[in-house]
Amino acid sequence: MTNLTNKSADATGPIYGRILLKLSGEALKAERASGIDPDVCERIAAEVKEVRDLGVEVAVVVGGGNIFRGVSAAAKGMDRTTADYVGMLATIMNGMALQQALERIGMSTRVHSAIEIKELAEPFIRRRAIKQLESGTVVIFVGGTGNPFFSTDTTAALRAIEINAEVVLKATKVDGVYSADPEVVKEAKKFDELTYLQIIEKQLKVMDSTAITLSMDNDIPIVVFDLTKPGNLRRIVLGEKIGTIIRDLHHAS
Repeated sequence: MTNLTNKSADATGPIYGRILLKLSGEALKAERASGIDPDVCERIAAEVKEVRDLGVEVAVVVGGGNIFRGVSAAAKGMDRTTADYVGMLATIMNGMALQQALERIGMSTRVHSAIEIKELAEPFIRRRAIKQLESGTVVIFVGGTGNPFFSTDTTAALRAIEINAEVVLKATKVDGVYSADPEVVKEAKKFDELTYLQIIEKQLKVMDSTAITLSMDNDIPIVVFDLTKPGNLRRIVLGEKIGTIIRDLHHAS
């Protein structure tokens, strides 16, 4: 992997050599109540292709909340462990849908599952995933961490560390991190930059504390951005200041 993190935003070309894109399950359903919207999958695939065409290596972690949310099911009485495993299966369905959308536009893909399901995906093997990324393949990680009680946000931080990604790009439906829900509180303040500790201290609901701590301990920056605005993924990779960046204090301005 070519290390591009020292490039400035004014340089021609991407500032990252390898990224991990975190997609929630909700990102795949658009306006539907649940399930997968093929049109949305195609739009996301096109955005990923734009970035891959710049020479950036792309890994993706997908959630499963559009199909099944383990935490919500557990709150309604289902055993938490069982609920989380069902949620992991939902991420596999989403990963396969995204894989199809990417391959329809000519992208090489591989799906790595933390749960063995050899008819549909290969098992997660770190060195194999890195080689695939280096060859230009988009690698999609599904099945969470393979363990209950861990979110797909934590999976994203963990996989980013394992594959030596330079940044986690967390796709949302809002244009960054706010002091409160901007859809509820009109006076909510948007942050352009935060430290990991500020996220924890302010109890901002961006990623769970395990994901934030993992990122902090391994110095992996997180960019929270609006995926619904076309071109945002490409703009971030090219160095534009979009969304909210979360990183360590010694990097913050």
